Amino acid sequence: MRKLFAVAVTCWICSFAALARAQQIDVAFAGGSLASPGNSFSGGTLLPAEGGGAFVGFNGDVLFKPLFNGNLGVQAEVNWKGSQGLYAGQVPDRPLFYDFNAIYARRFTKYFGAEALAGIGGESIRFYSNSYTSCDFYGNCTNYLSSNHFMGDFGGGLRFYPYGNFFVRPEIRLYLINNNAEFSSSHPVRYGFSIGYTFGGSK
Repeated sequence: MRKLFAVAVTCWICSFAALARAQQIDVAFAGGSLASPGNSFSGGTLLPAEGGGAFVGFNGDVLFKPLFNGNLGVQAEVNWKGSQGLYAGQVPDRPLFYDFNAIYARRFTKYFGAEALAGIGGESIRFYSNSYTSCDFYGNCTNYLSSNHFMGDFGGGLRFYPYGNFFVRPEIRLYLINNNAEFSSSHPVRYGFSIGYTFGGSK
């Protein structure tokens, strides 16, 4: 998981190194929630639903001029549960999702655009405990344990530009999580909206 994350971050940095060739850059703040099937049992063990609660996050994309008339590029995002939940009603937890995607985005008119994306990333589930503390070499300490899973994601959104290059984007993401054994489903759906701004590009 760490190697995959390092490779993905490196690719993202290299993409931003080509900003001089970019036709359009979009940055946004996201809000929404997560939907998944309800609780289930496996071998007598309760597997709680992962859905529910408010999620927040950040995302951004870069579209490049030579690719499909400037409509194709790269995108990255991170989203996490805004407050801690209670895993199985007992242990405080908080899931976090991050992903790196190829994106096709097009602005059809001055006021409307759309996008579709797909890529890979990971889920990090953090379980909190006041009795657990882990510190690194630099003295940075945490009070949680993480369970990490590789995932793929698919999604899209509609962009509405009410004023200039400011946009509001209803959006949806399907996460396909590998071995998401802590919860009742490996394919939760995040839905919500982003508020952002488009740099460059025109219509």
